[in-house]
Amino acid sequence: GVIERNRLTINPHINMKSSLLVVAATTSCAHAFVPAPPATSRTSMALNMGLFDGVKEAFGGEGMGDISSERETPIDRWMGWNAKSDQPAEAMGSKEPVGFIDSMDAKNYITTSLAKPMGIVFEENDAEFGGIFVLEISEGSSAESNGEIRPGDQLVSVGAEKVFGMQFEQALGTIIDSTEATIDLVLFRGPAKFLYGPAGASQEWIDEFIKGEKVA
Repeated sequence: GVIERNRLTINPHINMKSSLLVVAATTSCAHAFVPAPPATSRTSMALNMGLFDGVKEAFGGEGMGDISSERETPIDRWMGWNAKSDQPAEAMGSKEPVGFIDSMDAKNYITTSLAKPMGIVFEENDAEFGGIFVLEISEGSSAESNGEIRPGDQLVSVGAEKVFGMQFEQALGTIIDSTEATIDLVLFRGPAKFLYGPAGASQEWIDEFIKGEKVA
């Protein structure tokens, strides 16, 4: 009922002490005098630096604080406003991607049930993304009669099992091995680049969505 087609794509801090020593050494013959900075200046400098360091600590070196994985959105990651992790934040751009489809918005998902044979031809995404998508729907199939699934939809889960990012054979195997008369499918209506990678949904969000805990 499921047609397999594995189309793999190859696809400045100034050092004040050192500076004063250099000046003193080069002017010692002329008995140059280098006065120490006024106490008020030193106090002001220390106060200003202390405030600056406090801001950096509160908001991060680039002016943005760590974002919890629960609050992080695809745009946060795209802009480099990453959730706290061991990996450095990496900004992918200064603007929202053209044609952006939010993969952390439940409105962009399709949930449906289909009888086997479903009549869907799946194809593998580019290797950088993983996962599989609907290439085409067979004429006269249950998928065509259902009318909810479209070519280009990304398969996210089969029943209660997440296939998000799985290799072709493993993802397709969850459908083939199912003993259910009808199979529940969750698909993302958008391209792979907005489901996976910097602009994609977090694993935590996807897990909760599949369990039915994310409703919006």
